[in-house]
Amino acid sequence: MARPSQGVSTSTKAPRATSCGSRRGSSPSQTGATQQSCAAAKATHSSRVRAAKMAWSSARSAPPSSCWRGASSGRPTAEQKAATMSNLKGTTKLEDLAGCDIVIEAIVEDLAVKNETFSTLDRACGKQTIFASNTSSLSITQMMRATSRHERFIGLHFFNPVPLMKLVEVVKTVSTDGGVVETGMAFAKTLGKSPILANDSSGFIVNRLLVPFILDAIRALEEGVGSIQDIDAGMKLGCNHPMGPLTLLDFVGLDTTYFIANIMFEEFRERRFAPPPLLKRMVQAGYLGKKSGKGFYDWSQEPPVPNNALVGR
Repeated sequence: MARPSQGVSTSTKAPRATSCGSRRGSSPSQTGATQQSCAAAKATHSSRVRAAKMAWSSARSAPPSSCWRGASSGRPTAEQKAATMSNLKGTTKLEDLAGCDIVIEAIVEDLAVKNETFSTLDRACGKQTIFASNTSSLSITQMMRATSRHERFIGLHFFNPVPLMKLVEVVKTVSTDGGVVETGMAFAKTLGKSPILANDSSGFIVNRLLVPFILDAIRALEEGVGSIQDIDAGMKLGCNHPMGPLTLLDFVGLDTTYFIANIMFEEFRERRFAPPPLLKRMVQAGYLGKKSGKGFYDWSQEPPVPNNALVGR
């Protein structure tokens, strides 16, 4: 094992970590919110930077309920909740993060906005602070270049819902110091996660394999290979997947998938990453999945009903 980088805590005393929340009017980052609440539940001193004090006040008074399920077995006591919340500190100033060991960015998936944030953080934080991005598809190397700490920059990609999903992708660039990689892996483990190591390539490991699969499910629907319910049932019953690919798309968000697919197509220029026309039309029409009430399924009903009118079925 490589020697941990000097100045970064990897002992049983948890490092001081932070997660930057939403900026520029974007919707609050659920991943960022649950990252911080879970870190707090694991006794990691954490801060959150939000676009407005009101957003922080709301998040602090009502953290994601799923975090309590992931933080302990059974229902937490009032004392446990109080101890968790005491580890959280909110701020609206990036400069307040100067003393953090690790800063995890979880803002809107916009490279220019991320680079601006990291550039500001680079001036504010000490040289030993490790920067990490929670991006699922953007280049870690491109974000790294906005700072002067190329060796101390990694990806830490958490999966939703954060309290329940065990995986964290730790992403290294060609410049990342080996000790920083080890620190990132160790930090993920302190949160009760199972980290895997990936090189900096668009989509990393999981989305590199998952995105073409779910895009092919849309193409199968477009081309009349099967209906929504039969495509989903085929993968559930034939491959033992917990849910079908079209249901998964509704949970992830069709706009999110469309955005990620475009980034990956721009990177690789391969058809398997190209968003199918049906996906584009659905996003344009506001059919974003469960969060909008309609996607491949109509979520206003229980159980949700397949939206077979999408392809004239």
